[in-house]
Amino acid sequence: MLKTQTTPRGAARTTLLSAVVLMSTVGCAQSNSDATATAPEVEAKIVDLYVQNRMRGAQTEITEQQRDQLRGEVADLYLMAEEAEAKGLDNDPEVAAQIELQRLSVLASSLAANYLEENPPTEAELRAEYNVQVAGFQPKQYKARHILVETEDEAKGLITELDDGADFVELAIEKSTGPSGPNGGDLGWFPPDSMVKPFSDAVVALDNGAYTSEPVQTQFGWHVILREDSRETDPPSFEEVKDRLRPSVEQKKLQSYLDGLRSTTGG
Repeated sequence: MLKTQTTPRGAARTTLLSAVVLMSTVGCAQSNSDATATAPEVEAKIVDLYVQNRMRGAQTEITEQQRDQLRGEVADLYLMAEEAEAKGLDNDPEVAAQIELQRLSVLASSLAANYLEENPPTEAELRAEYNVQVAGFQPKQYKARHILVETEDEAKGLITELDDGADFVELAIEKSTGPSGPNGGDLGWFPPDSMVKPFSDAVVALDNGAYTSEPVQTQFGWHVILREDSRETDPPSFEEVKDRLRPSVEQKKLQSYLDGLRSTTGG
C-alpha cells in the first residue's frame, strides 16, 4: 500500500492544516450563500449541525420526535448561553479565548473548504503524487515471526532451545512479551521500512526458514527473529489508489496556499 505523505513543515502547522481538512470534510464549513444568511437561517443551520453531531454514527434515521428533542436541547443551549453572558462569563479570559479559538477554527475550515472546492486536485497532480510515492515503494516483502524478551540472556536461552529443536511458535506463545506473542509471534507480511532498522536489517540478512543466531536489540527489547518467507510485489495501479492520494494532494495544496498567505502578510 502506498503511504500518504506530508509536506516537510513544522508539526504544529501540519496538525493545524490536518484539523482544517478534517473539519472541511464533515460539513462544518459554510458555503458562500450563507455569508448573508439571516438570523433565522443561522439558527436553522445551528439546529441542523447540532442534530448531525448528536446523531453521528446512528444506525437509523432520526425520527421527528428525536429532532424535536434535539431542537429543545439547542434552545436550552441558547438559554444557558444568554445567562452566562448576563453573568459576564464571556468576559473571562479563558472563556473568551475558547470562543475566539472556535471562531478561528470555523472560519479557517470554511476557507479551506472554499479553496479546495475552487481548486480541487487535478488528474495531473494526483498522478504526480502517485509517482512520488511509487518511487519510494519497496517491492520486496517479508513474512516473519519474533519472540520479544527483556534481556539478552533470555534471548540467548531461547536461541539455545531452538537449536535443540524447540518449536518457534510454541516458544513465542509461552515466552514473548510482545503483542504478537499469543499468535506465535506472527508479524505477517511487511516491507523492510515498516520495522525499526535493527529488526529489518536482521530480517533481510536471513534466509527463508532461518532464525537469528544472535539476539537483535531494539528500543523494545531483545528479539529472536524467524524469517518465514519473502516475495516480490508490484505497486498498486494509479486507479487503485487514486482516491487515497486525494487527501495528501489536498494537504499539500492547502500548505502551498497557506504559505502564499504568509508571504503576503509577512507572517
